[in-house]
Amino acid sequence: MTIHFAAAKTGPSAAGRGPVQAPRARALARRGMEQVANDNGLSSEAQTRKDAVLRAALRHFAEHGLGAARSARVQAEAAFFAGDRSAYGWWLDVTRTLDRRLAAEAARLSESPARPAAE
Repeated sequence: MTIHFAAAKTGPSAAGRGPVQAPRARALARRGMEQVANDNGLSSEAQTRKDAVLRAALRHFAEHGLGAARSARVQAEAAFFAGDRSAYGWWLDVTRTLDRRLAAEAARLSESPARPAAE
């Protein structure tokens, strides 16, 4: 999970919290604070889905412990082979939230062409 931090408030109104004393430095700090916002660039719909996936991943982790990512991958593979693309995308997102490498491997295997059965 990615964590974003906002810039610390500095300047004359910060009451000694920062070294910003020069007028140019204060102007740059003020300009920087004006741009501080929730800058993850996601639409509200995408953010809602991301939050729902995070909650589901945390619930799945609470239920399955350290094997939660593998369990989510099994769910994703079952949905993939059942032809349920929506459930496959959901479980792949849950797997990605828990373990990116495992999800990348699962996605790579699902995109590869079918291999002929060994004789």
